[in-house]
Amino acid sequence: MNKSELQEFLDEKVLLYNNPTFIESDPIQIPYLFSIKEDIEIAAFLTATIAWGNRKIIINNSKRMMDLMGNSPYDFVMTHTDSQLGKLDGFVHRTFNSIDLQTFIKALQHIYVNHEGLEMAFAKNQQPLSMQPSIAAFKKLFFEINHQNRSTKHVSDPMQGSAAKRINMFLRWMCRKDNAGVDFGLWKSIAPESLSCPLDVHSGNVARKLGLLTRQQNDGKALAELDAALRQLDPKDPVKYDFALFGLGVFENF
Repeated sequence: MNKSELQEFLDEKVLLYNNPTFIESDPIQIPYLFSIKEDIEIAAFLTATIAWGNRKIIINNSKRMMDLMGNSPYDFVMTHTDSQLGKLDGFVHRTFNSIDLQTFIKALQHIYVNHEGLEMAFAKNQQPLSMQPSIAAFKKLFFEINHQNRSTKHVSDPMQGSAAKRINMFLRWMCRKDNAGVDFGLWKSIAPESLSCPLDVHSGNVARKLGLLTRQQNDGKALAELDAALRQLDPKDPVKYDFALFGLGVFENF
């Protein structure tokens, strides 16, 4: 396919998958359980944090996190006691365990108390057409609290070569607003044109088959290559093509 044919093909797939029916089988359904901005973004951040592996298990474990916080994540983050944190004991999703969840609750409180909340923590370090330096800066802010080193692996650092798939997915959820009914578009301080595609095995393999990506590793360099290719197709909203790449890989075995 030439460029115009490729764009037409991908645009059709975006329309196919970027609609409310996508929510039914995707972890983004968890923040949709809430209506308050802070509840939505905390639920989204924690859900995105554990978004690897089987999607049904991701959704079930994300619901369990919300249940453990009384289904009021912002209130729990801001007012939790040590005994309430103890109720998180036993939670586990793959390598993310109760120690990590307790650390994340404390770190989120730190972000809201000292850094004006999640949106500002990401927005104040953003650069034109790249959120990757901002993600790296966010990780430093997030772990300013006392913490065990084991928990730091659950926040990616693009400056260390990571594609930061889960945080880029979280940022897509928060920042894109196209009225299609999937992404929230809650955050107005970060432009969709600065976002990066959540690069994983599925989207990476599809991108290679379509000639959008040549690098074989799904790392930070591959992300930069894919971002550049997608921005040629739509410089204002390049990450809408995540729906096409993911859908082709997961639902169509492309």
